[in-house]
Amino acid sequence: MSVIGTCSHFVCGEVHQWPQCSANEKGYLLFSHQKSGSIWVGSRKREGKIKLRNMRVEAMSPDLSRSSEIEMEEITDSDHLDQILLHAHHNSQPILIDWMATWCRKCIYLKPKLEKLAAEFHKKIKFYYVDVNKVPQTLVKRGNISKMPTIQLWKDGEMKAEVIGGHKAWLVTEEVREMIQKFV
Repeated sequence: MSVIGTCSHFVCGEVHQWPQCSANEKGYLLFSHQKSGSIWVGSRKREGKIKLRNMRVEAMSPDLSRSSEIEMEEITDSDHLDQILLHAHHNSQPILIDWMATWCRKCIYLKPKLEKLAAEFHKKIKFYYVDVNKVPQTLVKRGNISKMPTIQLWKDGEMKAEVIGGHKAWLVTEEVREMIQKFV
């Protein structure tokens, strides 16, 4: 019998994850890794197999009912923002806007992390983004944007809080999570 799942282990204080692993009836684990190929791990040293300690194997069945990321919708102009704010006001739902630029490295790195947050809070808040180079400057002025990335939470048609994300993405993500929890 084989078990397929996600495996992780500790090597030199680091956690390594391999999305593809299987265990066979002899107790051997096969890890598939894109860069290094396959690694056999077993309990029998005499057969010349690699033995790793602190091994953890988890059988996984993916939760297909919930996406791990939700793609943020783009805001293209002031009229589009007005429609979004009106819809959010009618639904009593706040929105989050990521003001970013395609040339901004931190903005590009942060966007997928915000999309994971969007999946986490998908029923409570809707996530949008504005590429400041693609929209009229009146929209950028309306958001009072001077630095990027700037993440703003809007509720009842007005901006309530913002995080200016010039630091590490995981810190920005935590600050955004706290901001959302404060207003939701």
